[in-house]
Amino acid sequence: MAGTRALRTFSALLTLGAALAAPASAFASATGEAGAGRTAGAVGASRTAGAAGAVPAGQAQGAAAGKVVRDEITLELDKSGLVRVTEKAVVEGAGFERALVTRTRLNDEHDRLYKISNIRLTRGQAAVKPEVDVRGDSTVIRAPGSGRQEYTLKYDVSGVVAPVPGGEELRWHAGGGWAVPAEAVKVKVTGPAPVQSVNCFAGHLDSAVGCTGISMEHTGLAADFEQGKLAPGEVMTVIVGYPSGATGARPLLERRWTFQSAFTLNWVTGGALLGLVAVLLGGVGLLVWTRGRDERVVGAETRAGDHAPISRDGGRTEFAPPDGVRPGQIGTLLDEQADVVDVTATIVDLAVRGYLMIEEQPRRAYDAPDWKLVRNPNAPVGALLPYEAALYDAIFDGRGSVLLSQLHGSFANGLGKVRDELYDDVVRQGWFARRPDAVRTRWTTIGLVIAVLGIAVTVALAWFTTYGLLGLALIIAGAALAVGGQYMPARTAKGAAALAHTLGFRDYLFHGRVEDVPADKRVELFSRYLPYAVVFDNVDHWARCVAEFSGNGAEADHLYWYHGPAEWDLSRFADSMRTFTTTTSGAISAARALRS
Repeated sequence: MAGTRALRTFSALLTLGAALAAPASAFASATGEAGAGRTAGAVGASRTAGAAGAVPAGQAQGAAAGKVVRDEITLELDKSGLVRVTEKAVVEGAGFERALVTRTRLNDEHDRLYKISNIRLTRGQAAVKPEVDVRGDSTVIRAPGSGRQEYTLKYDVSGVVAPVPGGEELRWHAGGGWAVPAEAVKVKVTGPAPVQSVNCFAGHLDSAVGCTGISMEHTGLAADFEQGKLAPGEVMTVIVGYPSGATGARPLLERRWTFQSAFTLNWVTGGALLGLVAVLLGGVGLLVWTRGRDERVVGAETRAGDHAPISRDGGRTEFAPPDGVRPGQIGTLLDEQADVVDVTATIVDLAVRGYLMIEEQPRRAYDAPDWKLVRNPNAPVGALLPYEAALYDAIFDGRGSVLLSQLHGSFANGLGKVRDELYDDVVRQGWFARRPDAVRTRWTTIGLVIAVLGIAVTVALAWFTTYGLLGLALIIAGAALAVGGQYMPARTAKGAAALAHTLGFRDYLFHGRVEDVPADKRVELFSRYLPYAVVFDNVDHWARCVAEFSGNGAEADHLYWYHGPAEWDLSRFADSMRTFTTTTSGAISAARALRS
């Protein structure tokens, strides 16, 4: 008998010596990623570096009175990788409060999880219903008690086995985690295959301090671990190595959230981005195709001939704008927007056509310039287009005259109606199938909704998966649609032709010769050109042309639609007209009803 005991002791010493001499190896997770740590060779096994905090901090800092006199734990590993745990503890002067680790940090990308189930607790021979509380990375099991009590805790734990190079490894924080100090802890591990290596650490989860004792039975099917003392909150981690295929179990891993991992670029997210590029390019191509017709019509109609805005019939020379288009309509036709300059040009046009008089007010050197707009009571107001009538009413609001500096209040309120009538007018003229502002609003709104949806999808995908880029693609698509919506209004064929004629008119205003118009018609015709020049930003040239002539070709002090103060003559008209259009545009802009 003594010889047999000596033989077993000698065998155990040889095994332990082999463990201390064996080389370290890296721990590998189920995904094939190596976890940082140490794995002892024949008898030693790895401890994962960087593990998360072991137990709730309150247990380590504010220990309750009492102690664990004895704690004996048995781990039974079955062929499925499930470990059945039986723990018998004698607690003195305190109730039962034990924390089981359920999550540790494996590496920068993953946490390792341990699933606790089937928890049962008895005190002596009586079953106790414990309070189970999931707290942070631990599951805390507690039951009230006093004096000296013997408890038996049983539970199952999965996720404790992971493949390692050359085999499998069981790793479990089997002992400790008590709210009171533990005097002596013993752990016994049995499994379905011979033990290849063992190791044990005591203290905090990241402790590298070995346990008090490690041994293996002579059969090689069980390993024993001992630890003399554990402070409150400290744990005892046992590690047992088995041959490959002993269980075939894999660890339970959960991806750690990082910005880089949330927006991983792989074949799925990369494919989505390529798809987005294809969609955007397709959208641009579709836009070119649908809008290209306008461009071809414009080019053909512009090259068809001169579109000078005069007609000669029976020896008479009269103003004849292309397609009868008026200054306010031109701006909306050109850029699909009802702008401040369109309203400014309309005011000048109403004066030129005899609906109102513009009277420049006298001023001293440092006074701001001002003009009085005087209503013509005999003007045929019923002949005005709806947007012109709305503007006429907004200016005068029942008054016979008004200073430009006093255009606020009802004028500002009326500009919204002017804007709406301008958009409605281009539809009535047949130049657009739908109001340009409504088309822009619809597509921009759809784009913004898609972008907001994309933000929500991005947050969800980034938080729960690695496909955050898919959401970004949706945001980009929505933003592109919102921006592209500004270019979605499309002219009809009639609108494209009218635009072409208008562009020909613009060319004439920039390059036309004064000599082409008889001298006795120049003031009238050049005055009619002037509102269009306001839209085309060519006021100075035609204002100077108007200033040089009167109805009979001689110099004059006033125009039939514009009067200056005393000591003023037409030589100053160009400067006055430039200042008037700038000041009027400023007054209209202040109402914030139109785009500047």
